[in-house]
Amino acid sequence: MSEVLDVDIDEKDEFMEQDDDGDLSKLKSSVRKRKGRGFKESLDARTNEPFESIDEDAPHIEGPQKSVEGWILFVTNVHEEAQEDDVHNMFREYGAIRNMHLNLDRRTGFLKGYALVEYESFKEAQSALEALNGEDLLGQKINVDWAFVKGGATKGNKKRGSRR
Repeated sequence: MSEVLDVDIDEKDEFMEQDDDGDLSKLKSSVRKRKGRGFKESLDARTNEPFESIDEDAPHIEGPQKSVEGWILFVTNVHEEAQEDDVHNMFREYGAIRNMHLNLDRRTGFLKGYALVEYESFKEAQSALEALNGEDLLGQKINVDWAFVKGGATKGNKKRGSRR
């Protein structure tokens, strides 16, 4: 047998007044517009923002730039069998070395071929750069340059930071 379901209908619900315009406007005024993932935004809002750019016609001021801690020199073409003491002895003649990094290759245990040498003052770093650029260290001529330089990327260097 089937079950019987009794439904009570209120007469109030059956004859409700329909004032859609007033309720709808109240509802629309109370709704908040949301931003974020999952909510559609107009694409025009993103494209109309002003962006900072480097004027390519403006003259570039190039030269060394101080890092947060000091003046850092980037030394390349360092012999793979060079020791930290070899590099330290070569650079300490020009001032007190504040910090020095020689990175090792994990597989071989030899140097990767570059070093970072940090000086406290610009004069010390400048004198070391001028004196040691092109000098011989364990039979190889080392190249010394500033680790940080002012100015924008040149046309040839634009791909330097891009991902592939």
